[in-house]
Amino acid sequence: MLAVYATGVAPEDPLSCLAVGQIDAPPTPQEWVDVHVRAASLNHHDVFALTGQALKAEQTPMILGTDAAGVTADGREVVVHAVLGDPAAGGGDETLDPRRSLLSERWPGALAEVVRVPARNLVDKPASLSFEDAACLPTAWLTAYRMLAHRSRTSPGDTVLVQGAGGGVSTALIVLGRALGLRVWVTSRDEAKAAWAVSIGADQAFATGERLPERVDAVLETVGAATWSHSLKSLRPGGVVVISGATSGANPPADLNRVFFLQLSVVGSTMGTLGELQELLELLDRTGVRPIVDRVLPMSDAREAFAAMIDGDVRGKLVLTV
Repeated sequence: MLAVYATGVAPEDPLSCLAVGQIDAPPTPQEWVDVHVRAASLNHHDVFALTGQALKAEQTPMILGTDAAGVTADGREVVVHAVLGDPAAGGGDETLDPRRSLLSERWPGALAEVVRVPARNLVDKPASLSFEDAACLPTAWLTAYRMLAHRSRTSPGDTVLVQGAGGGVSTALIVLGRALGLRVWVTSRDEAKAAWAVSIGADQAFATGERLPERVDAVLETVGAATWSHSLKSLRPGGVVVISGATSGANPPADLNRVFFLQLSVVGSTMGTLGELQELLELLDRTGVRPIVDRVLPMSDAREAFAAMIDGDVRGKLVLTV
């Protein structure tokens, strides 16, 4: 079958380990389901696999990809939940299962004609969503939804600050924050990206590190060290910073005096549950909100999509179709 897969890992030259072509279909474990992929989308996790951050060389060849939407053998149109974990082991939350993984980490991923997942990892795709839109949701958009709806402790009318305007999660935070009735502010080092963020729903954009006109109820962090001090300074007393990534470094200054004196909360967030993915699909179905898609390419042109992601030349999701 046609697939996009890693032949090894190469921290300095990830594209050198990217293959697009025919590969033997892996066996389907008992009680798992084959999904014939109609559309899949890329995430930075796919690049991290090629650089060895999310994959070991001895695990290759490995089919890449965490996000897909497609059709089962009986004609059911589905979205694939990318978290492979046992809710019982996580107290009802599969993201807390110590043995959880994502597709393409232990099991072959979604960038293929067919992806195999446990039956419980399938959610019905609303008829109102295209396969291309649905394929954007299971990683970046689900991460953003959980940060906003379940971790930020915000309500309609509250103000949130999104650090960074260009990433996939940041884009989703802007669009979903607006859909959830929040006032969304964003920071960016790039004036063009800041203007684009406003065009897709941000209420106001500021330069990275700029003092805000007022303190916010929550900060949504994916940047880490470079913006951490600004995030804490931007919070009102009792505010919350929700962090799901640290692209600029994972060891920022703690600034503990500010944390305890202003009674700030620092909340981690990773991916989302099957139930939260269902909530996200229902939100999009109800509101008409759709993911921002940078471009749609056939899976055979996956190398072009990976090169764009590595170069940072992306606004929205990169989608591959079968």
